[in-house]
Amino acid sequence: MRSYDEAVGLLKGRGVRITPQRTAILQYLLSHRTHPTADEIYRAIQPSYPNVSVATVYNNLRAFQEAGLVRELTAGDHASRFDVNMVPHHHAVCDRCGKIVDFYHPQLDGLAEAMEEELGFAVTEQRIEVHGLCRECRQRPS
Repeated sequence: MRSYDEAVGLLKGRGVRITPQRTAILQYLLSHRTHPTADEIYRAIQPSYPNVSVATVYNNLRAFQEAGLVRELTAGDHASRFDVNMVPHHHAVCDRCGKIVDFYHPQLDGLAEAMEEELGFAVTEQRIEVHGLCRECRQRPS
């Protein structure tokens, strides 16, 4: 995961001006590993930035995506969530509450190479999502 200074350097290198609103969104993303929605980010920063709109948050998230700083995650009918962890990893997705949790397992490292070797398939991106119910939803009656 990038540091704040690395993220700002990446954005500046891509010609993205660093505004107070962008700083707030970026700091929120870097300090919350919850794969937040744009609305969650908006609600968190809005008290400090009363003039910020949901559209501003979405537009900045798009700029961050284009710069390679965040990845948009969609799981089922749940809202888009944003992942600032660009290190290769996978996700466990709760089908009830929509929570997305990062996971990594070293046995999955060779999957792309095995697919190319066995199938001749050149993998350009690897994302694995495992769906089920998180611990909290399993303990709660449906």
